Amino acid sequence: MPLDYPTLDLLRLSHPAWRLLRSDHASLIASFLERAFITPNLRVIAQSDLAEALDDELFGLRERYGADTYPKPALDYLNDWANTDKGWLRKFYQQGSDEPHFDLTPSTEKAIAWLGTLAERSFVGTESRLLTLFDLLKQISSGSDDNPATRLAQLHQQRDAIDADIARVLAGDVAVLDDTGLKDRFQQFTALARELLTDFREVEHNFRGLDRRVRERIALWDGAKGELLEQIMGERDAIADSDQGKSFRAFWDFLMSSSRQEELSTLLDRVLGLAPVAELKPDARIRRVHYDWLEAGEHTQRTVAHLSQQLRRFLDDQAWLENRRIMDILRGIEVRALAVRPMPPPGVVMQIDDTAADLDLPMERPLFTPSIKPRITDIALESGADDTSAATLQTLYDQVVIDKPQLVRQVRHALQDRAQVTLREVCALHPLQHGLAELVAYLQLASDTFTSIVDEDASEPIIWSRTGDDGQLLHKQAILPRVIFLR
Repeated sequence: MPLDYPTLDLLRLSHPAWRLLRSDHASLIASFLERAFITPNLRVIAQSDLAEALDDELFGLRERYGADTYPKPALDYLNDWANTDKGWLRKFYQQGSDEPHFDLTPSTEKAIAWLGTLAERSFVGTESRLLTLFDLLKQISSGSDDNPATRLAQLHQQRDAIDADIARVLAGDVAVLDDTGLKDRFQQFTALARELLTDFREVEHNFRGLDRRVRERIALWDGAKGELLEQIMGERDAIADSDQGKSFRAFWDFLMSSSRQEELSTLLDRVLGLAPVAELKPDARIRRVHYDWLEAGEHTQRTVAHLSQQLRRFLDDQAWLENRRIMDILRGIEVRALAVRPMPPPGVVMQIDDTAADLDLPMERPLFTPSIKPRITDIALESGADDTSAATLQTLYDQVVIDKPQLVRQVRHALQDRAQVTLREVCALHPLQHGLAELVAYLQLASDTFTSIVDEDASEPIIWSRTGDDGQLLHKQAILPRVIFLR
């Protein structure tokens, strides 16, 4: 893209990322969306949860900077950020849900990532990037050369270099990276790992764009249905066979290998344990970044599968015949909508009070209950003594909150390379930290979140340990029927 004046001026006026950076509320938008979506690697958040989180954020800002700071309700800000003139959030309805959901747009994530690069870095490495460029050029050169003689010469050269390295190691000459080289390469790994998570959202956005163009073709089609089906099926094949589709499929196949996941976990544990890397104070999320890749890739796969399912349903033969009149009406609406999309009419086009009628059956109404009028004694209030004991404060401090999302991730991690896993095996991989409360949380997830089987004929003991008040290690045991989680 040429960075001339007309192009940049058009981007300044139309690109959502540039509009975000120009916004008076950019500090609030970028900080809140980064903490809500990017830091926990969340792809979709329900409207009620996101509005509640933003309301807490606004409350803290008003307490600090005054009551007039960001005076509008949280939901108004979210809807404003999702408007087409902003384009910072994508508001949509998930299948089977009546509640709106929100997701970041790729432009917003690009703007937030660019803001992160403005901070001054204590160490800037260049060697590893230069070596990466050389390796990429070598891969392109060797991968595009179909001459067997040239390929054999390259392989012989690599073999000679490996033999020379083996000879040096056998002679006791082991070359290792110095602290600067370790920091340089780890810094580049961290940057590429976070950029890869950002790319997933853009890949998903591009898939939705391809699907929308197919639907536009259906809306404007005026020929035979057989020709339409042929073109649409070819378009879906083109999506899968595009450069982006092939690259994403190769990445997914590579990462879905259990051996690759174990290798990545082992390498990350070893690298993060090195003293030079620890001096950089890396983000704790780097230790599980490959699982974040899996979650983001899985969401992209589900999106593509859902789009394909919707398209198949849309083209169903029986629905086509039964709803022909409705399709003609909808087609007229879509044609007019596409015609005015470049220049939408100003103001509110149409308002809908509600999407469904409220039905109140007579027998659903409760019987009249007279209100209870409390009798308040008119006495003077006296100040009491502060008799809060240390034991009471310790009891309040010792309250435990079970992190159910963490338990869900532990069960899914155990199911990655097997079809089923028992509750005892999960507890062996991840020992109970909060005792019986955590065990009860696992049982609740087995019935609410996962597909599970309870084998009443077999019993399994689950053992955990905790430190007593006297400092000694106590062992607890619970015997319950075998609970099996299914993938």
